[in-house]
Amino acid sequence: MSTVAPIIQPTQPTEPKNGPAVAMIRSWKSPIALGVFAVLSFLLLVVFGRDGTSTMRLSTSTDLVQLPDVELPTRATGIVVTILLVILAALSTWLVSRHRKVSLWLISGFAVLVLIGFLAWAAAGHTIPVPGLLFGSLSLAVPLIFGALGGVISERVGVVNIAIEGQLLAGAFTSALVASLTGMPLLGLVAAMVAGVLVSFVLAAFSIKYFVDQVIVGVVLNVLVTGLTGFLFSQLLAPNAATLNQPPRFERINIPLLSEIPIIGPVLFRQTLIVYLMYIAVIAVYIGIFHTKWGLRLRAVGEHPQAADTVGINVTGTRFWNVSLAGAIAGLGGAYFTLGSVGAFGKEMTAGAGFIALAAVIFGRWDPIRATLAALLFGFASNLQNVLSIIGSPVPSEFMLMLPYVVTIFAVAGLVGVSRPPAASGKPYIKS
Repeated sequence: MSTVAPIIQPTQPTEPKNGPAVAMIRSWKSPIALGVFAVLSFLLLVVFGRDGTSTMRLSTSTDLVQLPDVELPTRATGIVVTILLVILAALSTWLVSRHRKVSLWLISGFAVLVLIGFLAWAAAGHTIPVPGLLFGSLSLAVPLIFGALGGVISERVGVVNIAIEGQLLAGAFTSALVASLTGMPLLGLVAAMVAGVLVSFVLAAFSIKYFVDQVIVGVVLNVLVTGLTGFLFSQLLAPNAATLNQPPRFERINIPLLSEIPIIGPVLFRQTLIVYLMYIAVIAVYIGIFHTKWGLRLRAVGEHPQAADTVGINVTGTRFWNVSLAGAIAGLGGAYFTLGSVGAFGKEMTAGAGFIALAAVIFGRWDPIRATLAALLFGFASNLQNVLSIIGSPVPSEFMLMLPYVVTIFAVAGLVGVSRPPAASGKPYIKS
């Protein structure tokens, strides 16, 4: 009696015309996730669909061109969106079955459709001011973006920056104190950068020079800065609030013509100096990391420090100074709390923003542009729950607050691609 071995059909390789065969690995993560969201959308938008009309207000009274309000029939919009979502989910399934990659554009289009359908369902019988929603989202995302940029630089050079929360909090406290004493918000901005650098010095010294576990150092720094600023607030700022905790805030600067463009004008070009600095920082960090010698050395140290050392790059110095630069950028984000948003320092006012910024770094796959987009997503979700609560939407605010973290879990699980950190991130370099 003969035994027949089971037949295993491996993934067929594709043969380029002038190259060796390359095996294409199929991953069903994206089709499964998109299918689940399509089913959930069907249940929410069709089965539990709402009647009425959802209105989207696109212009403000000061826009150069007044766009008409967009009125969407709530139930019909939900049906159309659900059909399109099913089509895209089926398309992703077909692509994976043909050993093709599900593009980021398809996933982005799917996400936009989900957002449109959800907003139409949540705003049934009400009006959503789109410019106000986006403006608030950007405002909440500014410190996250600064923190994420600092995290990208730090981790690209090989140091895990868990201390973003402490850098933001130190920047917020110092900027409020210095700006209150001097009456000059620009000096407060500089002081916030210095405070962020000082926190980074401690992280760099212990993790790079003394090889202490980087995660442990970051956590300890967060606790230390939280306790120190809380103590100084209670003992120093609170009893002398009139002189030590009333910093002048930056005034909004309207860019001529650009600020009058519908939708994007009020959101992007009616902002404070700190937000305009954020635009510059995002572009500068992206160009610097991927298109300059500095960025090449930074990435080399974060990927293969031994190889970088052999070609003459000072690994320790490169890590130390770039971690310090990351702290300065994160400190700017802390200054936004007191000089651009709230207007005074409050105990533990960052409320975990540093950890959300760290999640944005992972979500953005250690890319400054993608990390910025992830931070904007978190800001949008946070502000959306505020807007929905104002118009009386039935969506629980707790659900909207947890949405960014759910999205992050999907992203880290590989929905938008493999999240691979720099190879030497978190690993101390001991020169042999």
